[in-house]
Amino acid sequence: MTSALLRALFNTRPSGTWLQVFSGVRYCGTGGQMSAGGGSSGRTLIAVCQMTSRSDKEDNFQVYSGLIERASTRGAKVVFLPEGFDHLGGGVPLTVSMAETLDGELMTRISELAKKHDVWLSLGGFHEKGSESDSKRVYNTHVMMNNQGAIVATYRKTHLFCVDIPGQVRLKETDWTIPGGEVVAPVPTPAGKVGLAICYDLRFPELCISLAQMGADILTFPSAFTQTTGMAHWEVLLRARAIENQCYVVAAAQTGAHNEKRRSYGHAMVVDPWGCVVACCHEGTDVCVAEVDLDYLHKVRREMPVWEHRRHDIYGHIELKTSDHTTGQELSQ
Repeated sequence: MTSALLRALFNTRPSGTWLQVFSGVRYCGTGGQMSAGGGSSGRTLIAVCQMTSRSDKEDNFQVYSGLIERASTRGAKVVFLPEGFDHLGGGVPLTVSMAETLDGELMTRISELAKKHDVWLSLGGFHEKGSESDSKRVYNTHVMMNNQGAIVATYRKTHLFCVDIPGQVRLKETDWTIPGGEVVAPVPTPAGKVGLAICYDLRFPELCISLAQMGADILTFPSAFTQTTGMAHWEVLLRARAIENQCYVVAAAQTGAHNEKRRSYGHAMVVDPWGCVVACCHEGTDVCVAEVDLDYLHKVRREMPVWEHRRHDIYGHIELKTSDHTTGQELSQ
Protein backbone atom coordinates (compact mmCIF):
# COMPACT_ATOMS: atom_id res chain seq x y z
CA MET A 1 0.00 0.00 0.00
CA THR A 2 1.13 3.58 -0.65
CA SER A 3 1.71 5.88 2.30
CA ALA A 4 -1.19 8.07 1.17
CA LEU A 5 -3.59 5.12 1.21
CA LEU A 6 -2.35 4.01 4.62
CA ARG A 7 -2.91 7.51 6.01
CA ALA A 8 -6.42 7.53 4.58
CA LEU A 9 -7.26 4.16 6.12
CA PHE A 10 -5.86 4.95 9.55
CA ASN A 11 -7.73 8.24 9.57
CA THR A 12 -11.02 6.37 9.16
CA ARG A 13 -11.95 7.39 12.69
CA PRO A 14 -13.34 10.94 12.77
CA SER A 15 -10.76 13.63 13.44
CA GLY A 16 -10.10 14.72 16.98
CA THR A 17 -10.09 11.27 18.54
CA TRP A 18 -9.33 11.52 22.23
CA LEU A 19 -8.82 9.32 25.24
CA GLN A 20 -10.43 10.27 28.53
CA VAL A 21 -10.57 8.56 31.89
CA PHE A 22 -13.29 9.52 34.35
CA SER A 23 -14.95 7.57 37.15
CA GLY A 24 -12.66 4.65 36.31
CA VAL A 25 -13.97 4.43 32.75
CA ARG A 26 -11.60 4.46 29.80
CA TYR A 27 -13.33 6.20 26.90
CA CYS A 28 -11.87 6.72 23.44
CA GLY A 29 -14.22 9.09 21.67
CA THR A 30 -14.51 11.44 18.72
CA GLY A 31 -14.13 14.80 20.39
CA GLY A 32 -17.86 15.50 20.63
CA GLN A 33 -20.40 15.14 23.37
CA MET A 34 -22.01 11.76 23.98
CA SER A 35 -25.70 11.93 23.18
CA ALA A 36 -28.34 11.28 25.78
CA GLY A 37 -29.60 8.09 24.28
CA GLY A 38 -29.90 8.82 20.62
CA GLY A 39 -30.82 11.57 18.23
CA SER A 40 -29.14 12.75 15.08
CA SER A 41 -26.84 10.83 12.80
CA GLY A 42 -27.79 7.36 13.99
CA ARG A 43 -26.15 7.68 17.42
CA THR A 44 -27.46 5.93 20.52
CA LEU A 45 -26.05 5.57 24.00
CA ILE A 46 -25.70 2.05 25.40
CA ALA A 47 -24.49 0.76 28.77
CA VAL A 48 -22.48 -2.35 29.60
CA CYS A 49 -22.53 -3.79 33.12
CA GLN A 50 -20.06 -5.64 35.32
CA MET A 51 -20.93 -7.49 38.53
CA THR A 52 -20.05 -10.40 40.78
CA SER A 53 -22.99 -12.80 40.87
CA ARG A 54 -23.23 -15.34 43.66
CA SER A 55 -25.79 -17.96 44.61
CA ASP A 56 -28.24 -15.53 46.25
CA LYS A 57 -30.68 -14.50 43.52
CA GLU A 58 -32.21 -11.65 45.51
CA ASP A 59 -28.83 -10.08 46.30
CA ASN A 60 -27.91 -10.31 42.63
CA PHE A 61 -31.24 -8.72 41.65
CA GLN A 62 -30.54 -5.73 43.86
CA VAL A 63 -27.11 -5.28 42.25
CA TYR A 64 -28.17 -5.39 38.61
CA SER A 65 -31.37 -3.42 39.20
CA GLY A 66 -29.12 -0.68 40.58
CA LEU A 67 -26.86 -0.89 37.54
CA ILE A 68 -29.85 -0.63 35.20
CA GLU A 69 -31.05 2.46 37.09
CA ARG A 70 -27.60 4.07 36.84
CA ALA A 71 -27.45 3.31 33.12
CA SER A 72 -30.88 4.81 32.54
CA THR A 73 -29.96 7.93 34.51
CA ARG A 74 -26.95 8.40 32.21
CA GLY A 75 -29.18 8.23 29.14
CA ALA A 76 -28.60 4.67 27.92
CA LYS A 77 -31.33 3.16 25.76
CA VAL A 78 -29.97 -0.41 25.72
CA VAL A 79 -28.37 -2.01 28.80
CA PHE A 80 -26.27 -5.18 28.64
CA LEU A 81 -25.94 -7.58 31.60
CA PRO A 82 -23.38 -10.42 31.85
CA GLU A 83 -23.70 -14.18 31.68
CA GLY A 84 -25.04 -15.59 34.93
CA PHE A 85 -26.45 -12.26 36.07
CA ASP A 86 -29.24 -14.18 37.83
CA HIS A 87 -26.94 -16.44 39.89
CA LEU A 88 -23.51 -18.12 39.81
CA GLY A 89 -21.27 -20.20 42.01
CA GLY A 90 -23.77 -22.45 43.73
CA GLY A 91 -22.66 -25.76 42.24
CA VAL A 92 -24.48 -27.92 39.71
CA PRO A 93 -27.40 -29.26 41.82
CA LEU A 94 -28.25 -25.77 43.12
CA THR A 95 -27.86 -24.20 39.69
CA VAL A 96 -30.36 -26.65 38.21
CA SER A 97 -32.82 -26.30 41.09
CA MET A 98 -32.75 -22.48 40.88
CA ALA A 99 -33.43 -22.34 37.13
CA GLU A 100 -36.68 -20.70 36.02
CA THR A 101 -38.82 -20.54 32.91
CA LEU A 102 -38.94 -17.46 30.70
CA ASP A 103 -42.36 -16.60 32.10
CA GLY A 104 -41.31 -17.16 35.72
CA GLU A 105 -41.08 -14.79 38.65
CA LEU A 106 -37.60 -13.42 37.90
CA MET A 107 -38.30 -12.47 34.30
CA THR A 108 -41.55 -10.87 35.41
CA ARG A 109 -39.65 -8.67 37.87
CA ILE A 110 -37.03 -7.79 35.27
CA SER A 111 -39.80 -6.89 32.82
CA GLU A 112 -40.96 -4.28 35.33
CA LEU A 113 -37.43 -2.85 35.46
CA ALA A 114 -37.36 -2.46 31.67
CA LYS A 115 -40.67 -0.61 31.71
CA LYS A 116 -39.81 1.52 34.74
CA HIS A 117 -36.52 2.75 33.26
CA ASP A 118 -37.63 2.75 29.61
CA VAL A 119 -34.66 0.67 28.45
CA TRP A 120 -34.04 -2.39 26.33
CA LEU A 121 -32.20 -5.16 28.18
CA SER A 122 -29.71 -7.74 26.94
CA LEU A 123 -29.90 -10.46 29.59
CA GLY A 124 -27.02 -12.70 28.70
CA GLY A 125 -26.80 -16.12 30.27
CA PHE A 126 -30.11 -16.58 32.09
CA HIS A 127 -30.44 -20.05 33.63
CA GLU A 128 -33.55 -21.27 31.82
CA LYS A 129 -35.25 -24.39 33.13
CA GLY A 130 -34.55 -27.43 30.94
CA SER A 131 -37.05 -29.60 29.17
CA GLU A 132 -38.97 -32.35 30.97
CA SER A 133 -36.90 -34.94 29.12
CA ASP A 134 -33.64 -33.33 30.34
CA SER A 135 -34.61 -31.94 33.74
CA LYS A 136 -31.15 -32.30 35.30
CA ARG A 137 -29.68 -29.67 32.98
CA VAL A 138 -30.54 -26.07 32.06
CA TYR A 139 -30.33 -23.82 29.02
CA ASN A 140 -27.87 -20.93 29.10
CA THR A 141 -30.15 -18.39 27.42
CA HIS A 142 -29.48 -14.88 26.15
CA VAL A 143 -32.75 -12.96 26.44
CA MET A 144 -33.46 -9.70 24.60
CA MET A 145 -36.22 -7.62 26.19
CA ASN A 146 -37.67 -4.37 24.88
CA ASN A 147 -38.54 -1.25 26.86
CA GLN A 148 -42.13 -2.45 27.23
CA GLY A 149 -40.89 -5.47 29.15
CA ALA A 150 -41.61 -7.96 26.38
CA ILE A 151 -39.14 -10.69 25.38
CA VAL A 152 -38.41 -10.17 21.69
CA ALA A 153 -35.73 -12.83 21.15
CA THR A 154 -33.92 -15.68 22.92
CA TYR A 155 -30.68 -17.44 22.00
CA ARG A 156 -29.47 -20.59 23.72
CA LYS A 157 -25.69 -20.92 24.00
CA THR A 158 -24.43 -23.26 21.28
CA HIS A 159 -20.72 -23.63 22.06
CA LEU A 160 -20.15 -25.24 25.46
CA PHE A 161 -16.75 -25.27 27.15
CA CYS A 162 -15.61 -28.80 27.91
CA VAL A 163 -12.13 -29.83 29.02
CA ASP A 164 -11.04 -32.97 30.82
CA ILE A 165 -7.30 -33.26 31.52
CA PRO A 166 -6.70 -36.32 33.72
CA GLY A 167 -5.10 -35.40 37.02
CA GLN A 168 -5.38 -31.66 36.37
CA VAL A 169 -8.78 -30.21 35.58
CA ARG A 170 -12.24 -31.28 34.53
CA LEU A 171 -14.81 -28.68 33.52
CA LYS A 172 -17.63 -29.73 31.23
CA GLU A 173 -20.51 -27.34 30.70
CA THR A 174 -22.42 -30.19 29.10
CA ASP A 175 -22.76 -31.73 32.57
CA TRP A 176 -25.34 -29.08 33.49
CA THR A 177 -26.12 -27.19 30.25
CA ILE A 178 -28.18 -28.25 27.24
CA PRO A 179 -26.55 -26.94 24.04
CA GLY A 180 -28.61 -24.69 21.80
CA GLY A 181 -29.27 -25.78 18.25
CA GLU A 182 -29.56 -22.61 16.18
CA VAL A 183 -28.36 -19.10 15.52
CA VAL A 184 -30.90 -16.30 16.04
CA ALA A 185 -31.30 -13.53 13.50
CA PRO A 186 -30.01 -10.13 14.72
CA VAL A 187 -32.54 -8.18 16.79
CA PRO A 188 -33.51 -4.61 15.78
CA THR A 189 -33.03 -2.29 18.78
CA PRO A 190 -32.71 1.48 19.25
CA ALA A 191 -28.93 1.09 18.92
CA GLY A 192 -28.98 -1.08 15.79
CA LYS A 193 -29.32 -4.77 15.01
CA VAL A 194 -27.87 -6.88 17.83
CA GLY A 195 -26.37 -10.32 17.18
CA LEU A 196 -26.77 -12.61 20.20
CA ALA A 197 -24.00 -14.85 21.54
CA ILE A 198 -22.66 -15.87 24.96
CA CYS A 199 -19.13 -16.08 26.42
CA TYR A 200 -17.35 -19.11 24.86
CA ASP A 201 -19.08 -18.35 21.53
CA LEU A 202 -16.52 -15.55 21.25
CA ARG A 203 -13.87 -18.08 20.21
CA PHE A 204 -15.79 -19.16 17.10
CA PRO A 205 -15.53 -16.61 14.27
CA GLU A 206 -17.96 -18.56 12.10
CA LEU A 207 -20.84 -17.56 14.36
CA CYS A 208 -19.83 -13.90 14.25
CA ILE A 209 -19.44 -13.90 10.48
CA SER A 210 -22.88 -15.46 10.16
CA LEU A 211 -24.46 -12.80 12.36
CA ALA A 212 -22.71 -10.03 10.45
CA GLN A 213 -23.88 -11.50 7.15
CA MET A 214 -27.42 -11.42 8.53
CA GLY A 215 -27.09 -7.70 9.16
CA ALA A 216 -25.75 -7.35 12.71
CA ASP A 217 -24.40 -3.92 13.66
CA ILE A 218 -23.52 -5.06 17.18
CA LEU A 219 -22.13 -8.39 18.36
CA THR A 220 -22.65 -9.03 22.04
CA PHE A 221 -20.80 -11.50 24.28
CA PRO A 222 -22.10 -11.45 27.85
CA SER A 223 -19.50 -13.47 29.71
CA ALA A 224 -18.02 -15.00 32.83
CA PHE A 225 -14.47 -15.48 31.50
CA THR A 226 -12.05 -17.13 33.90
CA GLN A 227 -9.18 -15.10 35.31
CA THR A 228 -6.55 -17.12 33.42
CA THR A 229 -8.16 -17.12 29.98
CA GLY A 230 -9.35 -13.56 30.41
CA MET A 231 -5.86 -12.22 31.03
CA ALA A 232 -4.58 -14.01 27.94
CA HIS A 233 -7.39 -13.70 25.41
CA TRP A 234 -10.34 -11.51 26.44
CA GLU A 235 -9.54 -8.12 24.92
CA VAL A 236 -7.68 -9.44 21.88
CA LEU A 237 -10.61 -11.69 20.92
CA LEU A 238 -13.17 -8.92 21.38
CA ARG A 239 -11.16 -6.49 19.29
CA ALA A 240 -10.53 -9.12 16.62
CA ARG A 241 -14.26 -9.85 16.29
CA ALA A 242 -14.97 -6.12 15.97
CA ILE A 243 -12.29 -5.57 13.32
CA GLU A 244 -12.92 -8.62 11.16
CA ASN A 245 -16.72 -8.15 11.14
CA GLN A 246 -16.72 -4.34 11.21
CA CYS A 247 -19.26 -4.34 14.02
CA TYR A 248 -19.50 -2.83 17.46
CA VAL A 249 -18.75 -5.47 20.09
CA VAL A 250 -20.40 -5.23 23.50
CA ALA A 251 -19.15 -7.51 26.27
CA ALA A 252 -20.76 -7.37 29.71
CA ALA A 253 -18.72 -9.35 32.22
CA GLN A 254 -18.66 -11.09 35.56
CA THR A 255 -15.77 -10.09 37.82
CA GLY A 256 -14.16 -11.27 41.05
CA ALA A 257 -14.81 -14.27 43.28
CA HIS A 258 -18.19 -16.04 43.05
CA ASN A 259 -17.14 -18.65 45.62
CA GLU A 260 -13.89 -20.10 46.93
CA LYS A 261 -13.22 -21.94 43.66
CA ARG A 262 -14.50 -19.67 40.90
CA ARG A 263 -13.28 -16.23 39.88
CA SER A 264 -14.05 -14.16 36.77
CA TYR A 265 -11.82 -11.73 34.89
CA GLY A 266 -14.12 -8.71 34.46
CA HIS A 267 -13.05 -5.90 32.10
CA ALA A 268 -16.52 -5.38 30.60
CA MET A 269 -16.07 -3.23 27.51
CA VAL A 270 -17.36 -1.84 24.24
CA VAL A 271 -15.23 -1.99 21.09
CA ASP A 272 -15.99 0.00 17.94
CA PRO A 273 -15.79 -1.31 14.33
CA TRP A 274 -12.23 -0.04 13.98
CA GLY A 275 -11.12 -2.07 17.00
CA CYS A 276 -10.85 0.78 19.49
CA VAL A 277 -11.97 0.11 23.06
CA VAL A 278 -14.41 2.98 23.55
CA ALA A 279 -15.55 2.12 27.08
CA CYS A 280 -14.31 -0.19 29.83
CA CYS A 281 -15.53 -0.79 33.38
CA HIS A 282 -13.19 -0.30 36.32
CA GLU A 283 -12.57 -3.05 38.87
CA GLY A 284 -15.57 -4.33 40.80
CA THR A 285 -19.25 -3.68 40.20
CA ASP A 286 -19.65 -0.97 37.58
CA VAL A 287 -21.50 0.28 34.52
CA CYS A 288 -19.94 2.22 31.67
CA VAL A 289 -21.55 3.93 28.69
CA ALA A 290 -20.61 4.30 25.05
CA GLU A 291 -22.12 5.78 21.94
CA VAL A 292 -23.03 3.49 19.03
CA ASP A 293 -22.64 5.55 15.87
CA LEU A 294 -24.09 3.69 12.88
CA ASP A 295 -22.94 6.39 10.46
CA TYR A 296 -19.39 5.71 11.60
CA LEU A 297 -19.93 1.95 11.24
CA HIS A 298 -21.05 2.39 7.63
CA LYS A 299 -18.06 4.66 6.98
CA VAL A 300 -15.68 1.95 8.17
CA ARG A 301 -17.36 -0.65 5.96
CA ARG A 302 -17.37 1.68 2.96
CA GLU A 303 -13.70 2.68 3.25
CA MET A 304 -12.42 -0.82 4.12
CA PRO A 305 -14.78 -2.97 1.97
CA VAL A 306 -13.65 -6.42 3.09
CA TRP A 307 -17.12 -7.89 2.56
CA GLU A 308 -16.75 -7.19 -1.16
CA HIS A 309 -13.34 -8.87 -1.28
CA ARG A 310 -14.20 -12.28 0.14
CA ARG A 311 -13.25 -15.20 -2.13
CA HIS A 312 -16.27 -17.45 -1.79
CA ASP A 313 -15.23 -19.03 -5.08
CA ILE A 314 -12.23 -20.46 -3.19
CA TYR A 315 -13.47 -21.21 0.33
CA GLY A 316 -17.23 -21.24 -0.12
CA HIS A 317 -19.93 -19.82 2.16
CA ILE A 318 -20.90 -20.43 5.77
CA GLU A 319 -24.26 -22.16 5.80
CA LEU A 320 -26.32 -22.50 8.95
CA LYS A 321 -29.71 -23.01 10.45
CA THR A 322 -31.21 -19.99 12.12
CA SER A 323 -34.56 -18.80 13.35
CA ASP A 324 -36.31 -15.52 12.71
CA HIS A 325 -37.30 -14.20 16.14
CA THR A 326 -40.17 -12.26 14.59
CA THR A 327 -41.87 -15.34 13.10
CA GLY A 328 -40.26 -18.32 14.86
CA GLN A 329 -39.67 -19.92 11.46
CA GLU A 330 -36.49 -21.79 10.64
CA LEU A 331 -34.38 -20.11 7.97
CA SER A 332 -31.51 -21.35 5.83
CA GLN A 333 -28.42 -19.21 5.26
